[in-house]
Amino acid sequence: MSWTRNEMAARAAAELEDGFYVNLGIGIPTLVSNNVPEGISVTFQSENGMLGLGPYPMAAEVDPDVINAGKETITERPGTSYVSSADSFGMIRGGHIDLSVLGAMEVSEEGDIANWMVPGQIVKGMGGAMDLVAGVRRVIVVMDHLTRDGQPKFRRRCALPLTGVNVVDIVITNLAVFRRESRGERFRLDDLAPGVTRADVQRQTEAGFF
Repeated sequence: MSWTRNEMAARAAAELEDGFYVNLGIGIPTLVSNNVPEGISVTFQSENGMLGLGPYPMAAEVDPDVINAGKETITERPGTSYVSSADSFGMIRGGHIDLSVLGAMEVSEEGDIANWMVPGQIVKGMGGAMDLVAGVRRVIVVMDHLTRDGQPKFRRRCALPLTGVNVVDIVITNLAVFRRESRGERFRLDDLAPGVTRADVQRQTEAGFF
């Protein structure tokens, strides 16, 4: 067995702390807003200038003008505010965002992340990823454990162009959770999906961990 996309997002949401300002990347990370634990109040921020994102809307709530950075329709929470893109990136670059949850194509055992391009493929742009990994206090990566052709995405070294170096604090895949207490340390295996063993993870992981 392995965690579903929503279960992976819920596992990331369990890392939220009351009062956090949080940026959610495109893909699985956007599901974090639907899984905020009871009693926790967080404010979600988006690079396109929205502070106070809510969860995905029901059909009757859809407003095509209320979107996240991935151009998906979302909802507003009470107190939502809108700012310019410059001010939004000022929040990120100024160190005012506590946590970012990002997707990735590769993460290395040293905490490097590659999540913005694959050589030879058309890319619309890097978005805010490079600013986020440089300016946010903590970074969680949520991704599938393997590529579509069965290759490990948690690697000894990233083969793809890097977004950031030594910036990832927690890696959550559909098989396991890896954590390090400070940057520069090794990752440790912190949790396993139901039915998954340490041997299963070791067999499907290139990166070293303890």
